[in-house]
Amino acid sequence: MAWRGWRRWSALAVLAIALPAAVGLAIALWWLSTPLELSRERVEASIEPGTPPRDVAKAWVDAGVRTSPRLLYEWFRWSGKARRMRAGTYEIERGITPRQLLDKMVQGAEAMATVRLLEGWTFRQMRGELARTELLRQTTAGMTDAQLMAALGVPDVMPEGRFFPDTYAYSRGASDLAVLQRAYQAMQRELEAAWVQRAPDTPLKSAEEALILASIVEKESGRPDDRARIAGVFSNRLRRGMPLQTDPTVIYGLGAAFDGNLRKRDLQADGPYNTYTRAGLPPTPIAMPGRDALLAAVRPEPTTALYFVARGDGSSQFSDTLADHNRAVDKYQRGR
Repeated sequence: MAWRGWRRWSALAVLAIALPAAVGLAIALWWLSTPLELSRERVEASIEPGTPPRDVAKAWVDAGVRTSPRLLYEWFRWSGKARRMRAGTYEIERGITPRQLLDKMVQGAEAMATVRLLEGWTFRQMRGELARTELLRQTTAGMTDAQLMAALGVPDVMPEGRFFPDTYAYSRGASDLAVLQRAYQAMQRELEAAWVQRAPDTPLKSAEEALILASIVEKESGRPDDRARIAGVFSNRLRRGMPLQTDPTVIYGLGAAFDGNLRKRDLQADGPYNTYTRAGLPPTPIAMPGRDALLAAVRPEPTTALYFVARGDGSSQFSDTLADHNRAVDKYQRGR
């Protein structure tokens, strides 16, 4: 009798443990097949390479998926597919379930397109490339530059040089604004990482100045090997209070008026971007610098040179004195 009672109580104990687990499993299965609540009709999220699953879940919630980021993360982890999620810009619509969301990111590479933003491009050139990119939903075409930056959440920031040149993957139908958001955030990270590595004796006072100088170095460098030395020349000039005297800033200042031929009168016409008439850095970057240009700006090559001139083959001739520089100009630019 006692044995039968013990068996009865054991069965009840097992049932007490198993029943909640079964109920929990049923709820979980129901949740996985139930459409997620979204804050709007379409929600976009950008996933960078190497993003941890926990941060992927948070990115979706921040983008407008109304659920617990912990719950979403636990689903990613429990599924066993967390490591197979692909980087890219994804768009989802109302009706998508947690199961479908994960499958979309796992299979994302099959439906990915890419757009490449090049080092040295201006913001205008970058916008033009995005406008020509197929499969990218155009949402910023009618925006001014200021309106676009406001849409990115940085209304008081000038756009030039603020986007990192790289190749960005995106899913079919993703918006150009989502790609711009990724490029802006990438530049923030790259600039911060470079500024931490700055040389102790740099004449640059802030990461902002580093970005401006890097954009000039990017435009002046015909060969990657010359970047750090060109940055060294500009650093030497900044320390001495000498004008940078760099043509790309003057060309940038001319804007649409530049016809491909830089004239003496252009170099003499004063303006905020004329580094012949004004000492120091221009007020903003003049292009998108890449990682190497950023690092060259903050850790320039030690040099005594104060001048350089293009040789015509992509490389530069460096000089310590004005006399040597003038001879180099005669040789490589005037053909004497």
